[in-house]
Amino acid sequence: MRVAIAGAGNVGRSIARELIANGHKVLLIDRDPNAIKPDSVPEAEWLLADACELASLEEANLDSCDVAIAATGDDKANLVHSLLARTEFGVPRTVGRVNHPSNEWMFDELWGVDVAVSTPRLMCALVEEAVTVGDLVRLFSFRGGHTNLVEMTLPEGSPRVGTRVADLDLPGDAVLVTIIRDGAARAPERDSALEAEDELLFVANPSYEAALAQYLVPRAVAE
Repeated sequence: MRVAIAGAGNVGRSIARELIANGHKVLLIDRDPNAIKPDSVPEAEWLLADACELASLEEANLDSCDVAIAATGDDKANLVHSLLARTEFGVPRTVGRVNHPSNEWMFDELWGVDVAVSTPRLMCALVEEAVTVGDLVRLFSFRGGHTNLVEMTLPEGSPRVGTRVADLDLPGDAVLVTIIRDGAARAPERDSALEAEDELLFVANPSYEAALAQYLVPRAVAE
């Protein structure tokens, strides 16, 4: 897989190292000469150019990339790069870094962003996931917020404890993708039963999250 990363700062270089370690080809693009440090990631391609200009992206052969990651410290630049990658070069997958939470609403499919990564939101979700039992926690959003990865640690009192996976009647398009038990992830096999303290990960449309939470842990409706 070939991946283009706009922004060769600390974040961009760290992403590049991880992707290269996983066997992918990486191109780092930055318009700041001081950010071009080939010795820091020698296995990557490097390009001194503006990742928001068509000519630069043509030089980078962006249309040959499978993924475009906008990882600069400027939200405007990340949005423009994502939009160009999607609309002008047909890159199948785009990921945008959100630097300021107030701008997160713009990182959606209208700007060509498939996945928006907001560090403050992600850290908050991870904290909630670590300490919350019986509440649905949103961990990640895909495709401009139309699909989310959500998590719930099943409490002892849930009526779903002991239910076979095959017998779960999940609302809408919600799908149980994995069960984490005793620190190990396992596939949700049809005949396996849910246990208290299971960490359940679902992929679901946001419109069904409330119904999913209610199904897993029914709560009295306030009168």
